[in-house]
Amino acid sequence: MKKKNQINVLGGKLQICSKKPLTGFNRNGCCESTRGDIGKHFICTVVNNKFLEFQLSTGNDLITPKSEFDFPGLVEGDRWCVCADRWLNAYNYSCAAPVILQSTNLDAIEIIDLKILKKFALDLN
Repeated sequence: MKKKNQINVLGGKLQICSKKPLTGFNRNGCCESTRGDIGKHFICTVVNNKFLEFQLSTGNDLITPKSEFDFPGLVEGDRWCVCADRWLNAYNYSCAAPVILQSTNLDAIEIIDLKILKKFALDLN
């Protein structure tokens, strides 16, 4: 079950992260905050090879397709809702991928300081 009003880290309505590949815990394109999502897939990221390889090295294979989870496997340039803790871990190892703030859930700032997210934002002027 998702929360009613899905808000992004900038205070506006949460925007779609990606429909192709179809992302989000609920596979609806949004990085929604959902009660059943223990991974907290709140960060809309534009993955790059450095981020993907780092995730693979930590046991989080985002490259290999997994049909049982409706997961297509990611390639550089794909947008994907990633777990806030995993993004923060990548940041701590200088492997964080860029983010789309308008598509990143407000709940992310409980885990990652907004100032850090803004440093990686692709959608700030």
